[in-house]
Amino acid sequence: MSKAFASQADTEDKKITFSRLSEHAYAFTAEGDPNTGIVVGDDCVMVVDAQATPVMAQTVIEKIRTVTDKPIRYVVLTHYHAVRVLGASGYAPQHIICSDATRDLIVERGAQDMKSEIQRFPRLFRAVESIPGLTWPTITFHERMTMWLGKLEVQIIHAGRGHTKGDTIVWLPQEKTLFSGDLVEFAATPYAGDAYFEDWPRTLQTLRDLKAAALVPGRGDALIGAEQVEAGLSGTQSFIAELYAEVKKRADAGGDLKAAYDAAVTAMRPRYGNWVIFDHCMPFDVSRAYDEAKGISDPRIWTAERDIEMWKALEQQA
Repeated sequence: MSKAFASQADTEDKKITFSRLSEHAYAFTAEGDPNTGIVVGDDCVMVVDAQATPVMAQTVIEKIRTVTDKPIRYVVLTHYHAVRVLGASGYAPQHIICSDATRDLIVERGAQDMKSEIQRFPRLFRAVESIPGLTWPTITFHERMTMWLGKLEVQIIHAGRGHTKGDTIVWLPQEKTLFSGDLVEFAATPYAGDAYFEDWPRTLQTLRDLKAAALVPGRGDALIGAEQVEAGLSGTQSFIAELYAEVKKRADAGGDLKAAYDAAVTAMRPRYGNWVIFDHCMPFDVSRAYDEAKGISDPRIWTAERDIEMWKALEQQA
């Protein structure tokens, strides 16, 4: 291999920031690591995305306890990826909530994804032995559900396909605060190995139509104010559209995956190469974009073995 696989060379701990977005909303961020959102209601706390392990979740809990001693009653999964969900048990919630489509993905490929992501992200999966197994929801919904944390309205919405087919957002309409999961990234490369490239821009428009005043993206700094929110939305949309256009052009011309990958990296690096996990994401992103361009409508399952096989094929020197 010409470079370390995925994020295996990423061993440096990141600076954690815990910031308040609105009266009831907080963001746990760490320099491009996976974010966690927190909603402090009148009677309990809701966590949005759980971190990778129960031990990692304890760091989030420590931050929550600096602002409230209310019980953590709910964990919402914005999608099924292991790095987001396997820490859920650490919160000991009464309920774990996700979309029907996300539960379907856990059933179909959750075990393979767990092995795959542990291999990709060794630093984030420290204390991997603390994971009790796959995270299963206790509540699922089809399109949307509304909860009330006392007088605080919380809308949980399956916004549409993009990062995965089960993408869920959490929306506080009274405070115009949005938790987007990995549908939106900020100065961080969108992971698109399980994406729907043609659908993702339409789903982002659904988020844009909410006119959020604050947004917690899947990775990157929390965004406050309309200008910053739009920067997150438009940056993600531009990356997805440009990458897919480049790969589709090569695929339509009969080029193979390796040719499409080399062209896409060359085209994308000048603008996006300094975004967090660019080198990690690009082989997975291009592989999925190439499949979609070739008519494979649903993402193929990533396994630890497929990850390595793909990486060797694309990262070999020409």
